[in-house]
Amino acid sequence: MEPKPERQARVVFTPSGRRGEFPLGTPLLEAAWRIGVDVASICGGRGLCGRCRVVCSAGDFPKHGIVSSPEHLSPAGAVETRYGERGQPLSAGHRLSCQATIQGDLVIDVPPESQVHRQLVRKAADSRPIRLDPVVRLYLVDVPAADLGSGSDLTRLLDALQSQWNLRPAFPAALLPDLQGLLRTGGWSVTVAVHQDADILAVWPGFKEAIYGVAVDVGSTTIAAHLCDLGSGDVLSSNGMMNPQIRFGEDLMSRVSYVMMHPEGSEELTREVRRAVNELVLGTAADAGIEAQDIVSLTFVCNPIMHHLLLGISPVELGGAPFALAAEQSVHLPARDLGVEVNPGAVAYALPCIAGHVGADTAGVMLCEQPHRSDAVSLLVDIGTNAEIVLGNDARLLACSSPTGPAFEGAQVSAGQRAAPGAIERVRIDPVTLETRIRVIGSDLWSDEPGFGDALPAQGVTGICGSGIIEAVVEMWLAGVLTSDGVIDGDQASRTPRLVRDGRTFSFVICRPDRSGGDQVTVTQNDVRQIQLAKAALYAGIRLLMDRLEVTSVDRIRLAGAFGSHIDVRYAMALGMIPNCALDAVSAVGNAAGHGARIALLNKGSRREIESVVKGVEKVETATEPKFQQYFVDAMAIPHGPDDMARRATLFPGRVTRVAGTVTERPSRARGRRSKPRTAPPRASKSR
Repeated sequence: MEPKPERQARVVFTPSGRRGEFPLGTPLLEAAWRIGVDVASICGGRGLCGRCRVVCSAGDFPKHGIVSSPEHLSPAGAVETRYGERGQPLSAGHRLSCQATIQGDLVIDVPPESQVHRQLVRKAADSRPIRLDPVVRLYLVDVPAADLGSGSDLTRLLDALQSQWNLRPAFPAALLPDLQGLLRTGGWSVTVAVHQDADILAVWPGFKEAIYGVAVDVGSTTIAAHLCDLGSGDVLSSNGMMNPQIRFGEDLMSRVSYVMMHPEGSEELTREVRRAVNELVLGTAADAGIEAQDIVSLTFVCNPIMHHLLLGISPVELGGAPFALAAEQSVHLPARDLGVEVNPGAVAYALPCIAGHVGADTAGVMLCEQPHRSDAVSLLVDIGTNAEIVLGNDARLLACSSPTGPAFEGAQVSAGQRAAPGAIERVRIDPVTLETRIRVIGSDLWSDEPGFGDALPAQGVTGICGSGIIEAVVEMWLAGVLTSDGVIDGDQASRTPRLVRDGRTFSFVICRPDRSGGDQVTVTQNDVRQIQLAKAALYAGIRLLMDRLEVTSVDRIRLAGAFGSHIDVRYAMALGMIPNCALDAVSAVGNAAGHGARIALLNKGSRREIESVVKGVEKVETATEPKFQQYFVDAMAIPHGPDDMARRATLFPGRVTRVAGTVTERPSRARGRRSKPRTAPPRASKSR
């Protein structure tokens, strides 16, 4: 009698997104290591160090086809009990992955402190100049000493501000208990921080040299903060972290679904993001060596769902048509209301949103790139799980959101991952031999250069990120192993062992462990299809706006966001993500949303400017536009048509050939076979 097969359980690890099937009884730590999830452990799995702590997510995860529960792990045993008795007890929901064994399907979150190699948060501050005019300013005031005939200390302070600075700001009652002591400690000289020339936020004895503000970009995947000197405008410290809400869902619609299914979900997600923002702000202050009490101003840019959750507003209405915002206006409120432990008088400002899926982060990009100040037609694209698109000039601006799905961020791709050390970010394929060259995040060397193996991160090659998968798909097409329909051509298998049969389709091996260490990375037929769906949705959204603006070309293209910062614009254009444009007019603008937040932090006039501009933006809803589906299907091809083919010939001279005066792709013996494309774009959601 044949032995019964072992029962298997599916496990998904976040935030990496790596997944696998394992026999029941497998230790979580062993499962993680088998599929390259970098969970830390320095005690060899004996439950001594506590570095391998993980969190079991509970609930239904339709995206993964998993119902996860803490009951799908073995009960806590004596080793975990002894660990809690020796040191700090495990927090609720935390387990030691070296001790917990798999008993059913699971979604497991690996928190940052348990990761050997933390996610690379590529949201550094931009160095472009900003005209300095902050909303909070310092004023040194000499107050007459008290005597028998003088008025109150507060009256003399306000009179001194009037006579010395021509200001008559409001004084908050919360500062009154400390005022007399501060005046006397400072020898009747104090420094006051005044907001918008209208409200006193804080008072210090004597001369106070500097105060600070923080610009925060709250994305669904990462949160970035930039600490600035409000007097000089200098960025003193920048830092980033993963958004802890990821354990409730990698994309935002999953988080909205969580709120819909759990009555307390909205408050829970709000607590998580506020806790993370507070931790990041305090950490940034510590890195710069300043006191958190000296931070008096904060600005925020967020996508609409993160905007609502940060402000304590349920995002449920954004989960379906008509995607109604609670409010699109900018928001002013005390920073303490957001749980940020800075100066008690600190003020927070959130930039305005534009539409239900076009948020304050897009307003930040507009403030940074200024399309409304030029007669040139500008295309701004912030690429995430949804792509926010702005098109126009000083005469007219339009905006929309297009559901690109998470493939550009490495999700839904077999070996995909977010940008982190060990991820392939550059790919080249020799058109004759079909041998590959790769470059990996964490190393500056290409794989055919001496010392490549030694220069790799300790874990070797772990997967492929968005920029890498885009280059891989374009290179496969240029090398003749991918048809314009997006079919991996099995007839080319005689040219290389890298083309391998994968069921009814073929896959292409990008790298093998014997060369790179780490994992084998393969591009499957489904991977290509996911990239086709994503780029077609992006291009269809752009075409809709071009139709509405009645233009057939654009003068400049700016790609924003962490993903846009690291994509090679030649490959973006060759794939058909963006329309044809002069290559020198296409550029990545880095964390433009974060830079917009810094502009709003350091220049009060910019707030009025963006509030006015946003009111005039025309919103286009892709979900209700009949032409969107047509453009989406047309854009599935690689490239879209003869004009696009001609453009690619100029991008990659010598690799796209001319036949009888017509630009064509390199011959392939599978020209007659078509793969019926899926005719619906990826599910609408947003992540950055």
